[in-house]
Amino acid sequence: MQRKLISFDWAIKRILRNKANFIGLHNKSLLQLNEKQKQLYKTEKVEKLYPEFYLIKIKNFNDHSKDTLDEWINFLKNEEISDHPKAKGLLKAKQTLDYLKMEESERLDYNHYQKSLHEQASAYEATYVIGSIEGEKRKALEIALKSLELGLEVETIKIITGLTDMELESLINNR
Repeated sequence: MQRKLISFDWAIKRILRNKANFIGLHNKSLLQLNEKQKQLYKTEKVEKLYPEFYLIKIKNFNDHSKDTLDEWINFLKNEEISDHPKAKGLLKAKQTLDYLKMEESERLDYNHYQKSLHEQASAYEATYVIGSIEGEKRKALEIALKSLELGLEVETIKIITGLTDMELESLINNR
């Protein structure tokens, strides 16, 4: 029993939690929601509408991470993040921290590298993705033209090719 109390006391020294309760300064009454507000906000209690606050005493944490909260606290305390963090969002924080710790020349080189990757991706998309879409459209127009020549109905051609009314109308007018 005593072991649990010691453990609990240790946790209190590390993290403190506060819920929002509003108490009147003059008459010490607790703020309550009226019936209309309860329906509007779908809750009975005012504290459900306001965030909880946590005070974290970072200096009381040792540098050994036992869970994801400890990983975040270690980051806040020491500006260090393991290579494979488990805490949500911590990998992105690590990447940002690594970037901010770079020397100015390294940061410029990194930015240039990122821009190069972006340009390569854009060139790939323009060459292969957009070219593929244009090729598919051209093929659909060829099929539509042959279908028109065979006397198929326009609605049937639309279903087969996926062309729009405007595209088919333009094809019919320009053949």
